[in-house]
Amino acid sequence: QVRLTESGGGLVEAGGSLRLSCAASGSTFGSFNTGWFRQAPGKEREFVAGISWSGSRTEYSDSVQGRFTISRDTAKTTLYLQMNGLKPVDTARYYCAATQDLMLLGGTPREYDYWGQGTQVTVSS
Repeated sequence: QVRLTESGGGLVEAGGSLRLSCAASGSTFGSFNTGWFRQAPGKEREFVAGISWSGSRTEYSDSVQGRFTISRDTAKTTLYLQMNGLKPVDTARYYCAATQDLMLLGGTPREYDYWGQGTQVTVSS
């Protein structure tokens, strides 16, 4: 079992940057594939970016490809999401998630086993 805690959200102007962090406790990310999802008001939770347990594979949604970067520290206890070129449409609550399915990158929220409480990102125009 792993507990996830996100941080780093906030209010930023369009074109700005933020870096989200997700700290793992109870286990390391070396046993899970992990990802970032987001949910805007009135919308379904959607996949943003994912990284494999080894760190060798990453995947991004089309909407953030080239602007966001997912990474992990060498101790495999902290997951990051560097967000550059932020747009108002990126406004959402961002969640860190982990899955025991080591073949899965991306996918749907129901395929993930563990979730953090989320951190709010608001991008003003």
